[in-house]
Amino acid sequence: MKLRLHLFEFEDQPWFPAVIRAGMMDYLRFMITHLHTYRPIAPLLAEGLRRTGQTQVLELCAGAGGGAEDVLQALRTAGVAGATITLTDLYPQPQAWAHIQQETAGAIRFAPESVNALQVPAELPGFRAVFSAFHHFRPAQGEALLRDAVLAGSGVGVFEGAGKHWLELLLACTVLPVVQLLITPFIRPFRFSRLLFTYLLPLIPLFTIWDGVVSILRMYPPDALLTLAHRADPQERYAWQAGKLRHPLGPEVTYLIGWPK
Repeated sequence: MKLRLHLFEFEDQPWFPAVIRAGMMDYLRFMITHLHTYRPIAPLLAEGLRRTGQTQVLELCAGAGGGAEDVLQALRTAGVAGATITLTDLYPQPQAWAHIQQETAGAIRFAPESVNALQVPAELPGFRAVFSAFHHFRPAQGEALLRDAVLAGSGVGVFEGAGKHWLELLLACTVLPVVQLLITPFIRPFRFSRLLFTYLLPLIPLFTIWDGVVSILRMYPPDALLTLAHRADPQERYAWQAGKLRHPLGPEVTYLIGWPK
């Protein structure tokens, strides 16, 4: 699908209730982690870490930290034994992140303050990575995010857990809402509010359906990602590559990755 529509997404709005956003992010984290969505990109990210002499991944727009534990394990399997991940977001999720930090004995940590992915503070080093979130940015903003990494001399990777296909839109409207209703009691850490706004007043699943569909429509295909990268790096100081990788279970991951030449 080449079509890209930058439609309204609820979780982007500063007025959107934090409790509903947290419930949506918890569901996304659970699904990404248990489906091992981002394992196919681990070798690419491991190469980026080696090329830049890094062992730390600085995850921008981390949401609830979906997939971070799985990415960490995959990186270590790929040979980056000392890999660590620092989670950041414009809207931090410290409760979810503290749970992940505890589960990984501190190998995944977090910055508790709000972090703007377009202006990353110099005191937050690492190979920058954006999972399941780059579609939130309009082209000028996406270009600015990549330019900020280039100006800082940091490696950067953008990863979306979909291939931008019509079938994915159909699944987001039909199968995945049923799955969400079935798995919600098993999502940790437990929150009563998650049950309340899933079953009694089903705002979390309803907003998830809308934002899930819009997320796919907003996604950039690989050629568009490369165009943004070249605009952000007019002096061609970085080596860039973009494409799609297929997960063994079927879904694709769309990616852009770059590091200094």
